[in-house]
Amino acid sequence: MSRRPGLADRYQRVTRPEALEVLRRVFHAMNKGMVVLWRLGLGRFAGMWPRGFGRLLVLEHTGRSTGTAYLAPVNYTIAGADLYCVAAFGLRTDWYRNLMARPEAAAWLPDGRRRVQVSDVSDHPYRLDLMRRVLIDSGFAARLFGLDATRIGDEDLAAATSDYRLVRLQPLEREPAPDGPGSLWWIWLVAAALLLARRRVRTKGWRLPSGGG
Repeated sequence: MSRRPGLADRYQRVTRPEALEVLRRVFHAMNKGMVVLWRLGLGRFAGMWPRGFGRLLVLEHTGRSTGTAYLAPVNYTIAGADLYCVAAFGLRTDWYRNLMARPEAAAWLPDGRRRVQVSDVSDHPYRLDLMRRVLIDSGFAARLFGLDATRIGDEDLAAATSDYRLVRLQPLEREPAPDGPGSLWWIWLVAAALLLARRRVRTKGWRLPSGGG
């Protein structure tokens, strides 16, 4: 008698090479937008609905070979004074590989930018519980991988996330960052000024000069 496919089986189908490539492209495009939202000062709203949109932070890290600075939005959960996130693509995850080679990092959090001490704790005694919490706080992102951590059992969850890396971020001091969260706040002032000017033009019936003779 054949066994009925479980959540872990469906997860394996989602992570076929062709499916992973699609997911990478989707998250790459989404990540760019997330960074812009943080720079516009909207990062404080990240995590208002963890089970829906997910709890999000932005990791500043340095390329292991290039020395280039990168920004990687990642989902996370809070456990005591520490933060935990997962590298869902395992050892192939670029930001994870960079952080393991150069663990100096900073995180954009809803309360500002903080230096963080990064470590791989994939052998943590409570790994499965922490993994589940991160996935729940990932909202729709985990479900894109075929995982609903509120329903899947421990055995299937362990099998489905066997290649995941569990990463601990220990927040240190808060630091300012000229190009960090909220650095594009002035765009809101420009937008408000343009809207006000447009309203004044309409109210007073002004006509802007048109081109031509």
